[in-house]
Amino acid sequence: MITRLLNEMYGIKAEEEMRIGNYAACRFNNQYYMLVPADHLQEDEIMELDQIAAHLVNNGERHVSTFLKTKEGREFSNWEQAKYCVLVNQQLERRKGMKCGRKLAKFHYRGRSVSFPVKKLSRIGQWKQMWETRLDQMEKVWNEMLFQEPESDFDRLFLESFPYYMGICENAIQFLVDSEFDDEPTMNDSGTVCHGRFTSKTWSGAYYLKNPFEWVFDHSTRDLAEWTRERYFYNIKTYEPELKQFLKEYQSISPLSSFSWRLYYSRLFFPLHYFECVEAYYSSSSEQEKHMLEERLEKYLQQSVDHERFLAGFFELAEVPRKQWNIAVPEWLYV
Repeated sequence: MITRLLNEMYGIKAEEEMRIGNYAACRFNNQYYMLVPADHLQEDEIMELDQIAAHLVNNGERHVSTFLKTKEGREFSNWEQAKYCVLVNQQLERRKGMKCGRKLAKFHYRGRSVSFPVKKLSRIGQWKQMWETRLDQMEKVWNEMLFQEPESDFDRLFLESFPYYMGICENAIQFLVDSEFDDEPTMNDSGTVCHGRFTSKTWSGAYYLKNPFEWVFDHSTRDLAEWTRERYFYNIKTYEPELKQFLKEYQSISPLSSFSWRLYYSRLFFPLHYFECVEAYYSSSSEQEKHMLEERLEKYLQQSVDHERFLAGFFELAEVPRKQWNIAVPEWLYV
């Protein structure tokens, strides 16, 4: 399919088909083309991603996939009743060992110098509203289920656990509000190119590439917090040395301000792992997936005391002068 689309919409006669990650792809004249479904994005979002990708490349960021323009000069093509973009890479390098913290800091540094307004992809200042909306939606589901017999073990676990996580969520929102009231952002706190969800797997495929379809425009601590969350839950016993190294690498390029640390912590505090697990369960039609999610929720609940300990000790672990900067962690975490 990709070779036909490239020929008809882009005037490129490619032959050698392959797969790059989850995408159909092909190679032609030492360039690699990936076919990316784009029905979930609006036209102005695609145009912003195209601009951002070009900006990063022009500012020296390597391994960025850029948008191939159609014969008419458009960033996407309508093909067989669907919308597609073609991303192009000049070369594909096999991934080698890399200092992820340093590379992420440099990526954020280049992303901060975007000189055009980013509107559609911006999440700057929206965390509170998004978290409140998510909490309200889940509370509504919980209230509807309160007066019914649980139909599954997951229902029972959700009914029992939600009040606890609602409290944590409210704490995270309050911490965020206090942070924005108590502290002043610095130059390094301006918006930059981030990822919807940055984890240790984001840049760790067989090939090293940076995919615009994974990006949003936000505060840099979004990526730091999501990387930290994923590594913590990957192994709650062994995450500490890896986290310390990651932060050391990142701050060797871009030291975090007290405002950054506050935002980092508020995002880490927000129980995204719980929300995603519950939301995935109630939107899934696969019994196998539901069983897996039930096991995951059980694990989260068993680890809740350790998670509180992690949140209570985070600033000490990260070597943040919390008292000097007057950052107050909720006292109940120390009980």
